[in-house]
Amino acid sequence: MKAIVHVDKNWGIGRGNSLMFRLPADMKFFKDTTTGNTVVMGGNTLRSFPGGNSLKNRRNIVLSSTLPERGDCTIVRTQSQFFDAIKAVSDGEVYVIGGAGIYRMLLPYCSEALVTKVDADGGADTFFPDLDSDENFTLETEGEEQETNGYKIKFCTYINNDVKPLP
Repeated sequence: MKAIVHVDKNWGIGRGNSLMFRLPADMKFFKDTTTGNTVVMGGNTLRSFPGGNSLKNRRNIVLSSTLPERGDCTIVRTQSQFFDAIKAVSDGEVYVIGGAGIYRMLLPYCSEALVTKVDADGGADTFFPDLDSDENFTLETEGEEQETNGYKIKFCTYINNDVKPLP
């Protein structure tokens, strides 16, 4: 399992249940990376998508106690069901895509974190753990800085040196 996220320079990931930046290069990377695979998220992340629709061409697993059952994704009600649904994925990769509580819960079980770093302060109210100060994570690769939509970004890969087995 891998986490995928974009963060501002303070490790912020969102404001008002929305992304802080429109980053075409990051959106392309996210789509190219997750298409054909499984994405796991919380209910607020699903609600934040246009029309509250699931992501196309991906298996969507959502942890929510309030969302109604629906045909375009798997809704699970408990953390135990969430872990069971993730363990049941038999093909492709599993990507954790948010929100903050889901990242905190699943990050110890992720072998990698694919982090797009934005050299800006987005005024976040929601944050991702600072992997640069987490002794379990090591920065493996840091891409060249590039510009997208007026922002400087870098694609980085962090390796979890102490991956926990799913319960």
